[in-house]
Amino acid sequence: MSMDDIDHEIVRSLIADGRLSNADLANRVNRSESACHRRLRRLEDAGVIEGYTAVVNRAALGKPVDLFVEITLSEMGEGDLNRVEEAIRECEDVISCFFMTGDADYLLHIAAADMADYERIYRTHLSRLPGISRIRSSVALRVVR
Repeated sequence: MSMDDIDHEIVRSLIADGRLSNADLANRVNRSESACHRRLRRLEDAGVIEGYTAVVNRAALGKPVDLFVEITLSEMGEGDLNRVEEAIRECEDVISCFFMTGDADYLLHIAAADMADYERIYRTHLSRLPGISRIRSSVALRVVR
């Protein structure tokens, strides 16, 4: 899809505030509400905008600790990957999971209440993933951006 400066501004505005009304969005991009609405629908239909979501304060939910976990598998067959990915999807504490190149096969972003909670996640989920050869964890000290 070809995007012009107005389309990019619509996307930037929605990234900053996904709850903008169409009227406010139109005002920001200096277009009529109907023109803005048509552009927005076109961006959605093209898959540029996949959806809208809330940014949740995990500390307010009792999960303030961010951990990044590298998982390395002993086998990389299609069935092995599918089993690991299905098990990861079942773990509610995993915020995101990426299939990677490099030393680790997967990189997980996990939210925990504290280190005892991470130990629970490690014991009940991570250590039980099929075909694991290595798990390496890092704790985020603070968010920079």
